[in-house]
Amino acid sequence: MNEIRIVLPREKFKSLKGKDIEALIKEHLPKVEETLKAEREEILGEKVKALEEKLREMESELEELREFYEKALKDKELMMAERDKLRKENKELRKQLEEKKKELEKVHKS
Repeated sequence: MNEIRIVLPREKFKSLKGKDIEALIKEHLPKVEETLKAEREEILGEKVKALEEKLREMESELEELREFYEKALKDKELMMAERDKLRKENKELRKQLEEKKKELEKVHKS
């Protein structure tokens, strides 16, 4: 069996001298167990509250990330559309430039 050490003030020790300590411990053991159980439940309750708060924070952050992701997807779509538009414009401008070059060559040749 493990050894348990109880440290008491001198006055308390003197008042317990001559009494059956083991009987006192057994008598008060149910109260101690109740107290420990209540303290444990309180600690666990606090941990649950802290975890619930952390969960709410994480859910909030997750929602922000979802919104950011959705916005990023929309922005990507807009950028892709703009890129395609610019490609078409660029292609048209190249075509026009080539036509101008050909016209200039004709003018210089004549």
